[in-house]
Amino acid sequence: MSFFISAAQAQEAGVPAAPPGGDLMSLIMLAGFVVIFYLMIWRPQAKRAKEHKNLLDSLQKGDEVVTSGGIAGRVSKVADDFVVLEVSDTVELKIQKVAIVAALPKGTLKAI
Repeated sequence: MSFFISAAQAQEAGVPAAPPGGDLMSLIMLAGFVVIFYLMIWRPQAKRAKEHKNLLDSLQKGDEVVTSGGIAGRVSKVADDFVVLEVSDTVELKIQKVAIVAALPKGTLKAI
């Protein structure tokens, strides 16, 4: 067993010193990763969240929308957290506002 310990000590003595400027290079790499993370993930997600919030704030009676479940309907009533969708002439569904993912152009429901 003693030959393992001596081999490890001999190998440790042969390890070269860290290159000069290694700490600076690691800081530059870290900063680069932060910039890439911001540009590719954080900023686009914040932009989508802002657009969705604007969509929900601008909902009004008569708008044609699609929910996250794929239900298309016309808004017949808007409350703080809920919206009543008219799916057909006799069917109305009460759903949460956050479930609305897109607004459709006027007349889309008649064309379907």
